[in-house]
Amino acid sequence: MTKNPAHLKPSSKSSRKPSNAIPRSKRSLVVAVVALAVLVVGVAGFALLRPAGTSASAAQKPPVPPLYVVGTTPAANATGVTASSPITVTFSAPLSSSSPKPSITPAVPGNWTSASPTELEFVPAGPLVPGSSEKITVPGGATGALGTKHQTMIAPYTASFTVAQGSTLRLQQLLAELGYLPLNFTPASQPSSPQQEADPQVGTFAWRWPNQPPSLTSLWSPGVPNVITNGAVMSFEAQHGLPWNGAPTGTAFWTALLQAASTGAADPLPYGYVLVSKQLPETATVYQNGVVKYTTLANTGVPAAPTANGTFPVYARYTSTTMSGTNPNGTKYVDPGIPWVSYFNGGDALHGFVRASYGFPQSVGCVEMPPAHAAVVFPMTPIGTLVTVQ
Repeated sequence: MTKNPAHLKPSSKSSRKPSNAIPRSKRSLVVAVVALAVLVVGVAGFALLRPAGTSASAAQKPPVPPLYVVGTTPAANATGVTASSPITVTFSAPLSSSSPKPSITPAVPGNWTSASPTELEFVPAGPLVPGSSEKITVPGGATGALGTKHQTMIAPYTASFTVAQGSTLRLQQLLAELGYLPLNFTPASQPSSPQQEADPQVGTFAWRWPNQPPSLTSLWSPGVPNVITNGAVMSFEAQHGLPWNGAPTGTAFWTALLQAASTGAADPLPYGYVLVSKQLPETATVYQNGVVKYTTLANTGVPAAPTANGTFPVYARYTSTTMSGTNPNGTKYVDPGIPWVSYFNGGDALHGFVRASYGFPQSVGCVEMPPAHAAVVFPMTPIGTLVTVQ
């Protein structure tokens, strides 16, 4: 058998490549180019489909932080705040025009205004009441303060402060303007705003009437507490339904005084003053609006129970009452039906009492007058009337 020549031997693989075959290295390059083209087309398509004016990072924009209060004026827990102090609340971001306003308690007449995009200011209709404690509340939560980007406060915010007590000088100025003092006050100029009504003003005091007794004029000192001011405070308190303790520190007193000043509600009573003289014969002289209205003989206390010298305001009055106490010898007395009584210093009072004579010490401390004369004096000695014994 003849063998095929070696060069004619069949082969399972062709030893020749097709003429159109792509080499392996070039084939890999083509695949890479195609993949890159697909990627570019995809990105371009995404860009075409994305709304105009947005960026790829828009979906990852950080949330708006909550709104909060940066601070207030007056500061939280502040004390001694002036009655004309501004009230402001500063926020961390601009407020929406529809944002609810803070509240102040106890309520103060006035309105909130926008001082800047991030600050609200309260403009009161008058001064803050001296001695008052106020609380600013900024509402929080879904219905609370609202920013321009619709951000809200997580919780309400509160800040409390205390207003300083009213000054003695301003107290005297207002009482003088309303006629409760025997002096006038003339301000150099009027307050520039209603909020300054409780602040001391520049001006001068002057006696309302000439030739007043030195026993009265020597008691006056502007800007300093004194018995003249004390008596005027008691008179004002009594006429306005307030407890007449002569201490002008309560908010009710200052509220009434500032209200009277704003409306010009002057004292309807004449200014009264009583001078009790221990010089024999002893007398009680009543002044009204600087003029002597009545003089009567009187009895002061015996040496063992003398009537104290000094000046005191009338603090209690009775048309008739029972008086009781201890005589200098230690015995007790109870005297019913004592008429026309005006207490001015502890148990010492102006009153009527029947005696055989008058004009020298006979009582156990009170200033006794003939009952008929005491009836004339009584209407001229309302609460707060000053009584000087000398």
